[in-house]
Amino acid sequence: MPQITVDYSAPLDRRGFALALHPLVAETVDTTVEACKTRFREVEELVVADGATDDVLVHVEIALLPGRTDEVKAKLAEAVLDLLPDYLKAADGVRLTAEIRDLDPSYRKR
Repeated sequence: MPQITVDYSAPLDRRGFALALHPLVAETVDTTVEACKTRFREVEELVVADGATDDVLVHVEIALLPGRTDEVKAKLAEAVLDLLPDYLKAADGVRLTAEIRDLDPSYRKR
């Protein structure tokens, strides 16, 4: 169930991050590692503010079935942000963000 999407423009060890992230998600939100699915989308162009700097980012979005408290979601977001630097080739100046949200009621799987 956890649908994880990672948008990144910084050099990132994608596989290593996903393999470390899945057990973290499973433990924090009481699911299984086998239920976690992560896809990565490379950001080709990024403009922040007035575009005066060459910013890079990693944004992690985790969508869960409804039922987790805001506190659990915040705890997971903080844990994701703590984990990310270990998988970046260079962490200086990288904007790191995480969002944990509920899946839409229309979500289905087969």
